[in-house]
Amino acid sequence: MKEFVSNGIIGANSPIALYILGIVICIVVPYLLGSLNFGVMISNKKYGDDVRTHGSGNAGATNMLRTYGKKAAALTLLGDALKAVVATCIGLFLMPGDEFAYVAALFCMIGHAFPVFFKFKGGKGVVVAAASMLVLNPLVCILCILIFVIIVAFTRYVSLGSIIAAFLFPLMNYRLPVYFPSFPIKTIFCILMGLFIIFLHRKNIVRLFNGTENKFGGNKTEKLK
Repeated sequence: MKEFVSNGIIGANSPIALYILGIVICIVVPYLLGSLNFGVMISNKKYGDDVRTHGSGNAGATNMLRTYGKKAAALTLLGDALKAVVATCIGLFLMPGDEFAYVAALFCMIGHAFPVFFKFKGGKGVVVAAASMLVLNPLVCILCILIFVIIVAFTRYVSLGSIIAAFLFPLMNYRLPVYFPSFPIKTIFCILMGLFIIFLHRKNIVRLFNGTENKFGGNKTEKLK
């Protein structure tokens, strides 16, 4: 497995034009996959509605749960996770090494947050990041999920759990590499992924400081049938 990832479908000794094409694929295809926002698609198809007009205005699993219930949230989570896995695997297996898997993961997150198919208004990328981490570094993924669960269990703030996990992810990934050592470009993209999630939670951070952030299980919107 490590040898296959090391070589990639497009090897390091491939013609420069082919190598550049591989880089473009690792950017464009993950972005388009990320733009397939399942929260928006499910709310449109199943409910004739747009989840972004309810609750937090976010097109993620948490707002789907608050607005439409557990089934809609589970389908959203599954769809967003699968697109992230596919996008990250493209970078992992197409190009030599694992650096471009991080590039693919970041651009899938960008697509999810700013989907070209849905007027560039999507979700906050937490599920996408977690699913990407599952491919990139399963141990770090598990640790981040544990941190998230513990924080949410004690504070009931989903946003706080997401922010802290995103902040710690680059450090843990640097200290616990899987395929190859943490080269500078990989570390940079890890930091960008973490900062991107924190940036998307900027309004939540303000509400946390003001004490107005919604807690998990409280202040639910009325579920739409």
